[in-house]
Amino acid sequence: MDGDDAVFKALADPTRRALLDRLRERNGQTLGELCEPLDMARQSATQHLGVLEAANLITTVRRGREKLHYLNPVPLWAIQERWIHRFERPRLRALSAIKQRAEEDSMADQPDYVYVTYIESSPERVWAALTDPDLTAQYWGHSNVSDWQPGSRWEHRRTDGSGIADVVGTVLESAPPRRLVMTFDSPGDLPPTGPSTVTFDIEPYHEIVRLTVTHANLADEAARQAISAGWPAVLANLKSLLETGHVLPQAPWEMHAELRAEQMARNDQPDAQP
Repeated sequence: MDGDDAVFKALADPTRRALLDRLRERNGQTLGELCEPLDMARQSATQHLGVLEAANLITTVRRGREKLHYLNPVPLWAIQERWIHRFERPRLRALSAIKQRAEEDSMADQPDYVYVTYIESSPERVWAALTDPDLTAQYWGHSNVSDWQPGSRWEHRRTDGSGIADVVGTVLESAPPRRLVMTFDSPGDLPPTGPSTVTFDIEPYHEIVRLTVTHANLADEAARQAISAGWPAVLANLKSLLETGHVLPQAPWEMHAELRAEQMARNDQPDAQP
């Protein structure tokens, strides 16, 4: 088969395009890594990868017992040079700029912060660690209190016996042990842009768990900086607790004591301890 024919045949199948998209996002993946998010049998994926390799759209490299797959853009570049570059490039550049600007405008409401961590645990234990008041008290310094039903109120209460909640919200979605969505704001009036939302996605990942925390619709840059410091510290403490049975030697909120003090001050609690 002619080289261009092989490329066009390979690109005609949506599954093969999805595999190329996966490699565009992260090059050098194993067969298992490519199969997992596509819900595809390994035999089917192997056949599709064979077509892509025959078209020279991917290359493979052995690393020990693993076979890594890499995207090869050269055949696509050759097609672009043959049919596009010489005649239409200036006009297509202008159209591409317009498309990019439109996509940027449409993404204005995308999440403001995303954090991913991997934990040697089960989805059930991670869910319990996020929702059990005693466990959250251990690694977060606050107890998360709710019945965790959609529409219910939840509170992020101090552990000093005062009953004061420094963060409150409403449970929007609860699907144990895989997904929890809730609003997440200080008590009092909501920000002009509406409540921020936090989503916990808990996914099995081989023998471990992938926990993705998405914090959206933050009020301002100061809020983004605060949660950018807070979430990694808290989730590191959570990971330590689940994997070792112990929290970190130094409490994460002590590493960012000034941010914690500012949060409590905003809640008008003059007797709060940082």
